[in-house]
Amino acid sequence: MTGPESEEPLLRRAVCPGSFDPVTNGHLDIIGRASKLYDEVYVAVMINKSKQGLFTVEERMDLLRQTTAEYGNVSVEAFHGLLVDFCKQREIPAIVKGLRAVSDFDYELQMAQMNNGLSGVETLFVPTNPTYSFLSSSLVKEVAAWGGDVAHLVPPLVLEALTERLGRK
Repeated sequence: MTGPESEEPLLRRAVCPGSFDPVTNGHLDIIGRASKLYDEVYVAVMINKSKQGLFTVEERMDLLRQTTAEYGNVSVEAFHGLLVDFCKQREIPAIVKGLRAVSDFDYELQMAQMNNGLSGVETLFVPTNPTYSFLSSSLVKEVAAWGGDVAHLVPPLVLEALTERLGRK
């Protein structure tokens, strides 16, 4: 597919936003699925200066770059402010969000309607793989901090970083 006055193909772009502190297998499932649906997928790591994360934004971006490298069409960037502004600057018409439960939908639907009202950006909801339906970064951090085994919830690289950060063996 090409534009009427252009030789360049029109690229289908989407963004997968989040804090990714840390990235989990659930995040990677959604990013991987989005990478099959879109030509370019941006993983937008949210910067929240009022919130102290376990990992810095740079560390999260590095972990994401390494764990998504196999996809080839995924790029990782940081953002602060409105996600719709990030989308406008990069001509991204779609946001891909994973939904774990009905409670996620209540909040995400409001965000989707606000984003669409602000800029026309659409939101695609992807149901989470049932294997990851309970999974969140917060839960992973809490379990890992208490010495629980999270090896099946995060990629090996992230497990290593978590173990090092939390001082666990």
